[in-house]
Amino acid sequence: GGLQSSSLLLSLPKKAKRSYLAVDKDTEVIGYVVPVFRSRAHGVPGGGEGGRRWLCGHEKPVLQRGGLSDEGGEEDKEEADEGVGRPSDSGQEGWSLWSNELTLAVSRAKEEFQKKMNPDSLTHPAEFMVKPKGQTVWEGKNVTLHCTVAGWPKPRVAWYKNNVPIDAKGHPDKYTVESNYNMHSLEIKSCDFMDTAEYRASALNVKGESSSFASVVVKSTFVHPHDSSALALYYSSHFHTFLPPTIIDKFGVSFGHEGETMSLGCTVIIYPNVKRYQPDVLWYRDNVLLKPSKWVNMHWSGEKAMLTLVHLNKEDEGLYTLRVNTKSGFETHSAYVFVRDADVEEEGVPVAPLDVRCHDANKDYVVVTWKQPAVEGSSSILGYFIDRCEVGTKNWVQCNDTPVTFARFPVTGLVEGRSYYFRVRAINRAGESRPSRVSDPVAAVDPSDRARLRARPSAPWTGMIKFSEEDPTVGVVPGQPSDLAVTEATKSYVVLSWKPPEQRGHEGIMYFVEKCIVGTDTWQRVNTGMPSKSPRFALFDLAEGNSYSFRVRCCNSAGVGEPSEPTRPTTVGDKLDLPSTPGPVVATRNTATSVVVSWGASKEVKRLVGYYIEVGVEGSNVWVPCNNKPVKCTRFVCHGLTTGEKCVFRVKAVNAAGYSDSSAASEAVLVQAGIGDGWEVPPSSPKNNLILRCLGEEFSSVACGVSNVCANEVKPELLCSAIPAPPTGVTLAERFQGYMVLSWQAPTKTGGADIRGYYLDYRTVKDGVADGWHELNTQAVTGTSYKAVDLKENKFYQFQVRAANMAGLSVASPPSAPLECKEWTVAVPGPAHGLHVLEVRKHSLVLLWETPAFNGRSAVTGYYVDIKEASASDGCWKGVNERSTQKHYLKVAGLKEGVSYVLRVSAKNIAGVGIPCEPLGPIVAETRPGTNEIVVDVDDDGVISMIFECSEMREGSQFVWSRDYEALTDTSRLNIQTAGGRSRAIFTDLSAEDLGSYSCMVTNTDGFSSSYTLTEEDLKRLLDLSFEHKFPVIPFKSEMAIELQEKGRVRFWAQVAKFTSGCQVEYVFNENVVTQGEKYTMHFDKSTGIIEMFMDLLEVTDEGTFTFNLVDGKATGRTSLVLIGEEFAALQKKSEFERAEWVRRQGPHFVEYLGFEVTAECNVHLKCKIGNIKPETEITWFKDAIEIEEEDEAAKHITISKADTGVYEVKLKDERGKDKSLFDLTGKGDASLRIRASGKCCKCKCRPASPSCRDAKISHSDRVQCGVSGEQLWLKINEPTEKDKGKYGINIFDGKDGVKRVFDLTGQAWEEAPSEHFYSLPHTDRARVVGGLPDVVTIQEGKSLNLTGNVWGDPAPEVSWLKNDRELKSDEHYTLKFEHGKYASITIAAVTTVDSGKYALQVKNKYGTEAMPFTVSVYFPEDEEVKGDKKE
Repeated sequence: GGLQSSSLLLSLPKKAKRSYLAVDKDTEVIGYVVPVFRSRAHGVPGGGEGGRRWLCGHEKPVLQRGGLSDEGGEEDKEEADEGVGRPSDSGQEGWSLWSNELTLAVSRAKEEFQKKMNPDSLTHPAEFMVKPKGQTVWEGKNVTLHCTVAGWPKPRVAWYKNNVPIDAKGHPDKYTVESNYNMHSLEIKSCDFMDTAEYRASALNVKGESSSFASVVVKSTFVHPHDSSALALYYSSHFHTFLPPTIIDKFGVSFGHEGETMSLGCTVIIYPNVKRYQPDVLWYRDNVLLKPSKWVNMHWSGEKAMLTLVHLNKEDEGLYTLRVNTKSGFETHSAYVFVRDADVEEEGVPVAPLDVRCHDANKDYVVVTWKQPAVEGSSSILGYFIDRCEVGTKNWVQCNDTPVTFARFPVTGLVEGRSYYFRVRAINRAGESRPSRVSDPVAAVDPSDRARLRARPSAPWTGMIKFSEEDPTVGVVPGQPSDLAVTEATKSYVVLSWKPPEQRGHEGIMYFVEKCIVGTDTWQRVNTGMPSKSPRFALFDLAEGNSYSFRVRCCNSAGVGEPSEPTRPTTVGDKLDLPSTPGPVVATRNTATSVVVSWGASKEVKRLVGYYIEVGVEGSNVWVPCNNKPVKCTRFVCHGLTTGEKCVFRVKAVNAAGYSDSSAASEAVLVQAGIGDGWEVPPSSPKNNLILRCLGEEFSSVACGVSNVCANEVKPELLCSAIPAPPTGVTLAERFQGYMVLSWQAPTKTGGADIRGYYLDYRTVKDGVADGWHELNTQAVTGTSYKAVDLKENKFYQFQVRAANMAGLSVASPPSAPLECKEWTVAVPGPAHGLHVLEVRKHSLVLLWETPAFNGRSAVTGYYVDIKEASASDGCWKGVNERSTQKHYLKVAGLKEGVSYVLRVSAKNIAGVGIPCEPLGPIVAETRPGTNEIVVDVDDDGVISMIFECSEMREGSQFVWSRDYEALTDTSRLNIQTAGGRSRAIFTDLSAEDLGSYSCMVTNTDGFSSSYTLTEEDLKRLLDLSFEHKFPVIPFKSEMAIELQEKGRVRFWAQVAKFTSGCQVEYVFNENVVTQGEKYTMHFDKSTGIIEMFMDLLEVTDEGTFTFNLVDGKATGRTSLVLIGEEFAALQKKSEFERAEWVRRQGPHFVEYLGFEVTAECNVHLKCKIGNIKPETEITWFKDAIEIEEEDEAAKHITISKADTGVYEVKLKDERGKDKSLFDLTGKGDASLRIRASGKCCKCKCRPASPSCRDAKISHSDRVQCGVSGEQLWLKINEPTEKDKGKYGINIFDGKDGVKRVFDLTGQAWEEAPSEHFYSLPHTDRARVVGGLPDVVTIQEGKSLNLTGNVWGDPAPEVSWLKNDRELKSDEHYTLKFEHGKYASITIAAVTTVDSGKYALQVKNKYGTEAMPFTVSVYFPEDEEVKGDKKE
């Protein structure tokens, strides 16, 4: 008959694996087998994917959805009957219908599972990388089993107790199941004897099922967990197992750069340390188990676990976790590692891409993917280049000619059987990035061959295998490929995939791909020359925007088969859109160098790669990446920030298509620690005894800031760092018949938040036996003293105090000594209280205290302070002050750096000195990092203020200013302004009333404070400085001077020493403002500070005072020059002359006027030099107003005699103007005269007699030269020797009369001859002054004068300055400089009338000496006013 329902469920052997996936040789799913549990216990909801049920019949297996069966019998049969239409009889028709429905069910199951498979990876069975460990625990304790599972698709893990599914959701108080990435855990809470069992973790995916077992044993014998020695002894002697490991010396958040080597390490304590029981030391990155490779090295020494990252790359960035597993438990520690980009070789280029991977490898094809970098450079990334390198070689070949924009590229043309590396480079407009880290090697082989190589032994298969005989197919043409589809389509390429044909023979086949533009019937073969060996193919160079259809043909040695069915039309273009902009960004303070950033996920994104977070300082518009490896979560802790900076954050998403737009910047957040840096609960203090009192709704936000986790994840041990330390020194300040006044010292650490109050407990003590503790106050006490009332007289009490901040209560202080409640009858005062210190430095501190609550029989008149080192005995107390102080503070100096001290205070009255208070301390004498002092500042407006800055500001921190360490009561004298970590106390009207000591402390910072004492000297200095800032004066580098230029142009100039870009100049003449126009030209060069005013010509009306008035903000400056009287007249005359000379030089003119010259050949010339002539310029010679014609031959030969005495004249003339030159020629002797006119020189020559030497005529040579200059005849001897000594004579005659002169060149004359008695021609390299100095300088008394002259000479001349023909020396009044061999300057500081006189700049070298004179006139402003009144 029909198929019996009981046959649908097959029982399995006990030791057989519970499920697996049956696959044929072509990786086709043919069936599933799943174990059926004999127990009827309830199943685990969610234990399988969607609650699938696996059924198997005798003929074919069946996959049915609907929930994992937890009940056997008829329910399963009915559900199976409903899911698959089982035949009602045994007829052939029923079986055929049942077979068809079963085939459809299997097909649907196959399609469903294929959707869940990674299209770029092969499937892998579930495998336990880390198996759960058996454990033995005490009754009442928790135990956690852990395992790590790998496989694809991602396996689903279910937990079983004695093969019964565990329903964690049904029993949340007993079980907690967690799955994070591939790490799974089962926590069993409050273990009892019934929890002793064998537990199993079952991992299931489409490739099969795998299980791992662990035993849990619960012991009832109890040993106190805090007694570590007893616990270790009990464990070792009774159970021979381990204590849970402890990790110390933990690695923290680390930063590295690409190319560096980084090591992470921790010290692990394992007790007892048995060599044969070594722990499992595992390292994870982003919850992925790490294995040793060329990039990762691991080392376990038995105590130290080390992980070394060789040659860091951005792929190494992530959360690193060390997990130590032992038989008794495990311990983990995690910290983030940030890897910064290496410096780019060229500014503006992008950084390297990362995470290059290979997928879907075939015989000649592989898909390469990568992740975009965080920094695109100076412009957006245009695309990427992919390089490949065959394993075993170093030859890199570029795979694409055109940059691809997608982070995914199919590489074709691989050689079958060879392995390759791949790398990627990014490119933008500035250039190319460095290559990425190379991918893992990938082999170009058939996927089925790779699967066979990876296959591992599997469990026995319980299904049925069918065998069929096939006929030989050698020489058979292959059939049609099937399931042809377009898997990827971008504007750069299109990827096709298909399945091989069923009819293909036993030989290999290859494929031809054909394309057709939609709308045409023309098919074009794409790869005619190179058939594809893989069922994958990438097409490039398709026209973007066009639609194509594709088909594939198979071929072998027998021929080419029929084409496959064509694909649907595919339009070439990017199908994957860019991600949408992430949601709002919220930044929250975390630690002193980190901020927690959270944001809204991108709503429209496919195949999200992750997010990049960027940070910038508020207002800078400069963005720096926080992470160089994208993260997929929407919450990230950004480390490595600068404390005290205000930062803003933004986020951008990235997928294979590219980057999204950056989100809007977050609100600015101050990088500063939340509450923290508090008191850590000692290990000996059970945390169950820690009383936490929640103070309002602020608790959750504070906890989030402290622990860096969500508020609902706050653990008590994390809050211990936020609560304050316990108060200390509970002492008795006063007592009476029914009350006692108690005082104590504030906690040394506040936990990062203000102390909001104190709570006191008390208990009675009788005969040394203490009663239980009782609350003394229900309202918090804000001070450090409290009056306990309603006490019983003559009874003994003990007291303890707790401090409270916004995080909770501290643990109790040490109890006070038993104190008796009875009236105090002593005459001396009680102890001071409220001791605390401020301004702790390495050599000093300031101690403050409060008045005793009990004064004795008279008022307190003073205090004594004692100090000793903390390690010294009680006999080592030393007095700080010899005389008592009436103040409530004292500065203690002379401390030793790094030494701990304790201090105490004793009060005195007329009756004597009272008992000292409870010592305060120990206090270490050290200057904490980041400590600042009060700075006194005078701003540009002359406002005097005190400034104090603190870089350790926390939530609720405030600046508190005081005078003489007492709160400021008169706020009219000081105005306090606070912004961020900076506070400014401004004096409203500084005077002698404000003398004293000013201090400032910052609350909630463990004592950041400073003080400043204002003395009378400081008062005077600050007032003077304030006046200078209120009325500033612009300094001048050079006062106003005058310079005469070409064309008679006059230049007034001055140079400003210090000014801003807003400086303005007003030009004034005789108290009238002059402006730019025809007469005046002004210029202010702000790059050099030179102010200039030009006048084309000085006129008579220009006599007076010229002034430059400067205004630069509040600062003013003034410089003047007086031109009156003879000085003005001389300057005006010279200006007019220079103007006339310029006009003359516009036409033909004489550069050198007609003169007389005797050459070396003793020829006499009448010579002149002319310039600016043209060919049509007329040059005419005259003698006594009679023109000398060039054609007149007789005139060219004139005998010089008395008859030739006369005036010779040369005239120049053309259309531009005319000029003339006269020369009065008188002389004796006879010589022939001729006139020569050539170019620019006119000469007249004669031949006189030559000079003689020592009765012998001297011949002209290179060493001995002679000539005539002007009216002088000269003789020059180069390099004279002893032979040149003697008498020299010269004879001058005209044929009738003669003159003879003799010079004796011996003795002293020989020594002095070169400098005094020889006359030499002017040399071109002689020293001379070429300009820069005025003729007259007029300056007001009190101003500074600076003049600079330009000099020339080769060699460089010696420079000296003369005043009234006396050489000046450089001193405080005169500053003389000679720079660069060409600039000589003199500066006269604060001139007086004594400085008036004749000055000269004298230069000298071996070729000559020259002096440039000028006059300096110093005047009084009052004298000028008097002169002006007289003129009126």
